[in-house]
Amino acid sequence: MDAASKNKTRPLKLDEIVQGKVIDTGKACVFLDLGAWGTGIIFGREFYEAKEKLKELKIGDSIFVKVIDLENEDGYIELSLTQAGKELAWDQLRDKKEKNETVTVKILGANKGGLLAKVSDIQAFLPVSQLSQANYPKVEGGDSSKILKSLQKFIGKEMNVKVFDLDPKEEKLILSEKAKESEKLKGVLENYKVGDIVEVEITGIVDFGAFVKIPLKEKAGEIESLEGLIHISELDWQLIEDPSQIIKMGEKTKAKIIDITDGKISLSLKALKKDPWENIEDNFKKGGIVEGKVTKFNPFGAFVQLTEKIQGLCHVSEFGSQKKMEESLEIGEKYKFKILLIDPKEHRLTLKLAES
Repeated sequence: MDAASKNKTRPLKLDEIVQGKVIDTGKACVFLDLGAWGTGIIFGREFYEAKEKLKELKIGDSIFVKVIDLENEDGYIELSLTQAGKELAWDQLRDKKEKNETVTVKILGANKGGLLAKVSDIQAFLPVSQLSQANYPKVEGGDSSKILKSLQKFIGKEMNVKVFDLDPKEEKLILSEKAKESEKLKGVLENYKVGDIVEVEITGIVDFGAFVKIPLKEKAGEIESLEGLIHISELDWQLIEDPSQIIKMGEKTKAKIIDITDGKISLSLKALKKDPWENIEDNFKKGGIVEGKVTKFNPFGAFVQLTEKIQGLCHVSEFGSQKKMEESLEIGEKYKFKILLIDPKEHRLTLKLAES
């Protein structure tokens, strides 16, 4: 309640939150003394919405309420306990966000996008992307039904979270579990830099890469290890469709740190492997004819495997349309191609179907 609300000499305003003292209770109403402003009443829908809370009140108890009518037909000021509670709850949540404070919530449900909770009777959502490293569902292939099953194990459990985003008008409250780790991680991450080679353990394989556990160089209280991500494009020099072709769960290996941003560590396995493009021009020449196997179509063209680690692209423009390209080539078949461009720096090799 703001300071102005304590000034009983000024006129009362609609939608204002004020404090009142319980002076009488009925079967379906509660009367409040609002001092110089007169007597207020909670009844009708407002009574039934807050029935359980109102039942606990005794004569003399003080509560915060919201003014929804300055004077009804019986001369009372109509009040709402529920609306006042929500507004005050939103104010408290906004304050917690500004102060970067932690909130404890009980998980009530789950869907494929994250976890459902309530904070002071306000519906809240904890997205998968805002889960801590330890609780993020590391589901192979990104199967949504498996992700949901993984999330359901948190129902009924309590989590320490922070307010990530809120919008009272839209009744939107987004929580974050990983935000509470950020301050602790800052200190730990000071011991690591881009270019470091670290021991890692594969802890999760997903369609876009692999999660790894990085043992700490120094002990850091509650944090026992760091978690990083090796994107599918950083697993090997060859084009990979399935990360499990390259790595296995529980496997221990070395990886190179290639980025540290916002507490996230990105690593690479291929950075520690010999770059097959280094001396590519010893074996392939611009204008030369090579044999390659078509491995994949996309809207830009056809990927062609020339060696185990080297792939080229035959652009769709060489055929006129994607349909004609797919009519001219077949996945898994070998064809003769002419090399149009070799760019070792960009790891790019452009091809054209050779005339038979």
